[in-house]
Order: sequence, then structure tokens, then C-alpha cells
Amino acid sequence: MHNRCVTTPCIIRAAVPADEATWRELWRGYCRFYQAQVPQEVTDRTWKRILDPDAQVMCIVAEVDGQVLGFANCVVHENTWETQAVCYLEDLFVTPAARGRGIGAALLEWLRNAMRAEGWARLYWMTKANNTQARRLYDRFARADDFVRYVVPLK
Repeated sequence: MHNRCVTTPCIIRAAVPADEATWRELWRGYCRFYQAQVPQEVTDRTWKRILDPDAQVMCIVAEVDGQVLGFANCVVHENTWETQAVCYLEDLFVTPAARGRGIGAALLEWLRNAMRAEGWARLYWMTKANNTQARRLYDRFARADDFVRYVVPLK
């Protein structure tokens, strides 16, 4: 399934092995944005799962003029509230120089279309409350709910 960006001619497609170097560069930018220290072995495993057709992890990329400028990493999983699987959009990132050109919206629209085509019960994601630029985009697709996230780390 391919989609085109709204304001920038781009193609949304599944990540392929040739995207690895660019995905890793974008991934580093995403981690810097969230001030996250993700160990190399986690990054390596994430990329491996993205390419594994049997894994629940998937990645779509936004390509403009042959250059990947953004990605969406997702986890499609079963849940206890519906009989269909759901899609958790875990990571969405567009290179800062390409923001505001419809690339993030095109990634979300592709996922919304995939939700309908695949029969996922819902597509959901979260972001930091102060991520105002992303929230302006997200508010065009859904309303934020009133859930509060709790995290119990292993370490």
C-alpha cells in the first residue's frame, strides 16, 4: 500500500533493508528529541524485527525524491477490549528540515488506511504533553483522551 503526501510529493511505503542507514540516522534524531538513551543492542534488535515478516513490529517510511525523511514504527498486537488486533504507533519522526510539509500527516493517514484495510480495532499513540508541534498534527486525527501513563521499569 502506497500513499502520497499532501503538500510534498512523497511515497509512504514499508521499510526495506536498503533503508537501514537512513532509518538509524532518523532513529538517533528521534531518541535525541526525547532525550532517550537507547542501547545499541536494542536499536539493532528493533531494526531486525522491522524486517522480520513474522514480528509484530513494522515500520513505514516517507520518501521524497528518493530520500527517506520520516518513519513510523508500530506494534500490531492483540488486546483484551476487542476481538481484532490494534496498532500502537510507538515512534513517529520526521527530520526537522522536512517538518510542516505534510509528511507526518501522510504517515498517519497511511496508518489510518491500513487500520481499515487490515481490520484493526483502533490505532493509538501517545506523546509528551508539551510536544505542541506534534499535538497540532495529532489533533487533526483524534482527540487526546484523559488516561495517565504509569511506567514500572525493570531496573
